[in-house]
Amino acid sequence: MKYSINSMNLQELLQKIKNELKLRNYSPRTIESYLACLTEYFKYIKNIKREPEIAKIKEYLLEKQNRKQSSQTINLHLQAIKYFYREVMRSVSIIDIKFAKTASKLPVVLSRNEIERMIDSIKNPKHRLLIAFSYGAGLRVSEAINLKFKDIDLEELTLHIKGAKGNKDRISMISEKIRSDLRELMALKNANDFVFESNRGGKLDERSAQKVFENALKKAGIKKEATFHSLRHSFATHLLENGVDVRYVQELLGHANIRTTQIYTKVTNPMLKKIKSPLE
Repeated sequence: MKYSINSMNLQELLQKIKNELKLRNYSPRTIESYLACLTEYFKYIKNIKREPEIAKIKEYLLEKQNRKQSSQTINLHLQAIKYFYREVMRSVSIIDIKFAKTASKLPVVLSRNEIERMIDSIKNPKHRLLIAFSYGAGLRVSEAINLKFKDIDLEELTLHIKGAKGNKDRISMISEKIRSDLRELMALKNANDFVFESNRGGKLDERSAQKVFENALKKAGIKKEATFHSLRHSFATHLLENGVDVRYVQELLGHANIRTTQIYTKVTNPMLKKIKSPLE
C-alpha cells in the first residue's frame, strides 16, 4: 500500500488519524500536536507507504536536530510517527529508534514569599483567586481553566480534577485561606459554571491565564524565568519542605511514575541547604 501526497487528499488522511486518536480518548492537546507533527512529516516524505522507511524517519529527525529543535520536540515527532504506523497503517514493523536525550533541567520554583508577593500584587479578585487556587492545589493551567463549581467541596476542602493529563481524575486540596472567597463566588453561580470565566462568558483561555501570571510576576519584581506551571512546581516543592511524603505528593500531582515527582527532591534537599559556602 502506497499513498502519494499528490494523489491523496492529505486532509482525509489527517481526519482519519484524528478519528483514531479520538476513539482512543487522547486529549485535544495531544491530538492537535500529533496532527501538526504528522502534517510536517508527510510533506517531508511525500510518499506514504504502509511500512515505515526507517532511514527516511532518521533523516527527518536528524534534520530537526540540525535545525536546533529541542529534544522534547523531536521526541514528540517520533511518538506521532510511531503511532501513525502502528495504529493507523497497522504496520507490524518495529520502529527501533531511540528517543532523543532530553536535557536534565531543574524546575523553576518560586519561594513562599514570592508567591505571596505575586498574589498581593493582583488587584482583580478573580485573577488573584486564580493564582492562589492554582498554587494551593498544584494545578496545571489547563486544569484551572476547566474547573467547574461542581468539582469543589468546600466542606471537605477538596477538589475533584477531572480528565487531567492522561485523561485521569484525581483529588487535590483547597486552602482554608480561599474558602470564604470561593463561597461568595459560588453563591452567585450554577454548579456547571466555570470557576474562572472570561469577560465574554465561557471559560478563560490558557493564554489569558498565563498573562495573569506574567503580569503578577512582573508587578512583584520577580526576575526568575517562571511560568504558570511554576505554581505547580512550587506547590510540590513546598509540600516536600513541609515533610509530606513524596508518594502523597505524587498522588496530589497525578504523576503516574514516582520518578517524575522525585525531581522536586533535588530542589528541596534540606541537607544541601544546611551546607555553608566556604566563602562564609
